[in-house]
Amino acid sequence: MQNKVKIGIIQTKVSDNKEKNIEIACENIKKIAQNGANIICLQELFASLYFCNTEEHKNFSLAENIPNGQTTQLFQALAKELNVVIIASLFEKRTAGLYHNTTIVINNDGNYLGKYRKQHIPDDPGFYEKFYFTPGDEGYKVFETAFGKIGVLICWDQWFPEAARITSLMGAEILFYPTAIGWELETDEKTNQEQYNAWQIMQRSHAIANGVHVVSVNRIGKEDITQFWGGSFVANPMGSVLYQASHHEQCLEVIEIDTNLTETYRTTWPFLRDRRIDTYQPITERYLDK
Repeated sequence: MQNKVKIGIIQTKVSDNKEKNIEIACENIKKIAQNGANIICLQELFASLYFCNTEEHKNFSLAENIPNGQTTQLFQALAKELNVVIIASLFEKRTAGLYHNTTIVINNDGNYLGKYRKQHIPDDPGFYEKFYFTPGDEGYKVFETAFGKIGVLICWDQWFPEAARITSLMGAEILFYPTAIGWELETDEKTNQEQYNAWQIMQRSHAIANGVHVVSVNRIGKEDITQFWGGSFVANPMGSVLYQASHHEQCLEVIEIDTNLTETYRTTWPFLRDRRIDTYQPITERYLDK
């Protein structure tokens, strides 16, 4: 464990060639590791185009087994070779007819630490994820890596403070959000900026409320009706943005953070101390009709 941690962000475009996308991801991981990254995070479903923009049964062929699939094993070897932690988002085939949107975590010695299956599954025009993914059924996860305890959530999970809170209460020092989100091509610029700001502010609020760093890694490029808005960023426990990537350009960036700030911040602003857990039972209801 160490307090100063160098976070590697890989924000890229992808093609319809899964093998090529994985090859490029490996090259980018090597580049960013050479720049000193300790923990490297890839964007959501990095190995393919965002196939959830249509409901096509043929897309299920993109899925693979975890942890015995080729990509997981490839990243285990790569993490060990480079002495880095790798966070990689994959389309998981659990069994015939049962699939998940899943992120794996590989430690710097190549050890597979486990996976997190996306809990919140959206269904909107251009984001038909309920057609493909079963919600995660193994709960929220924290992974004890060589460089600190990390929590992993995925894209749509970003909008739910309960997910960030629970993962933080489990001991996460850094929250990672592999992401695939963007603008509709016909949306005006004012609306685009408002949507991006809401997305970032929501995640910065998770950092503040829980006293942890937040790392969000998005993709770029035009795919079908969507312009993925990039804008990957890192926020500290005060919600301050330490780094923000371009909306349109590839990003291979290393950002150093200090997880000791969690101790300082939580002592100064003791939100965890003042939580009234005896009053929170209504949060477990779908809606309060009274």
